[in-house]
Amino acid sequence: MKFKNVAIMGAGAIGSYLIWGLSDKAARPDGINMCIVASGSRKTRYEHEGFIINDKCYHPEIRTPEEARGADLLIVALKYNSLLSSLEDIRAVADDHTVILSLMNGVDSEEIIGNAVGGTDNIVYSLIKIASERIGNNVRFNAGTTIGMIYGEAELSRGTERIDALDELFSGTGLHYRSSDIIIPEIWSKFRLNIQNNQPQAIIGCGVGAYRDSEHVAFIKQKLREEVSAIAAAKGVDIDSVPVTSDTGSPVADRARFSTLQDLDAHRHTEVDMFAGTVIRLGRELGIPTPFNEFAFHAIKALEEKNDGLFDYE
Repeated sequence: MKFKNVAIMGAGAIGSYLIWGLSDKAARPDGINMCIVASGSRKTRYEHEGFIINDKCYHPEIRTPEEARGADLLIVALKYNSLLSSLEDIRAVADDHTVILSLMNGVDSEEIIGNAVGGTDNIVYSLIKIASERIGNNVRFNAGTTIGMIYGEAELSRGTERIDALDELFSGTGLHYRSSDIIIPEIWSKFRLNIQNNQPQAIIGCGVGAYRDSEHVAFIKQKLREEVSAIAAAKGVDIDSVPVTSDTGSPVADRARFSTLQDLDAHRHTEVDMFAGTVIRLGRELGIPTPFNEFAFHAIKALEEKNDGLFDYE
């Protein structure tokens, strides 16, 4: 198995990392056929403006979902808020042989996509760890310190053919990647990191250095972490089986602001539905109290409303 025709859906931080890494391989005579999936005004904008990544402009091929139909590999790199509205496009791209790799945050994107395409048999479970910053239309990240993609078969009985094909695709690209035999715990480990690290700083509006410098911020972080740990344990997911080296992200400056706070800074809606919202839903299903995530959910939703002008009473 080889992934010759590769389609990428989503051109934010994750999509930019993939464009940066795969563009050279796409430019080789014996390389891959890579495209970004978009339609309408977004397709026109992408074709006209390209993508500025680490101060360099890239112009990958842009195809509509229908034009990308039958890709060997579809990499879903969307923001969580865009997933439901993109399911029709995912169905348009993926045929019976298309392998789908969802690099989205959270613990349920594979299930949501699987429900849309008739099951998860064609899905390789995965995650990505990347610290990036968008300045204007320029996406920047440190390629050397980025942990990158982690992927694996949820059912090890499937063998390694698809994993070997992904290894071959990403080899020699500058992208960081590795396979895992415990991909579900790895995904939950990253989810816990996002819950504990994204949400407190988003509410307080501080850099990540506050987790070290403030006992109060550290306390909130720990309580959010404990709620995710309890839910994972109830679902039979052993997060502690993940190596300690996988439980950390790329080194960042004390001033760093993770994605949820970046969204609030830019007056965008956040992925809190996928973070605290998912924890609350699973907690209710399992009978596990999640008061800290409930507070985080409503606090961040209130900050979104503030950005939307709901409280502009003058």
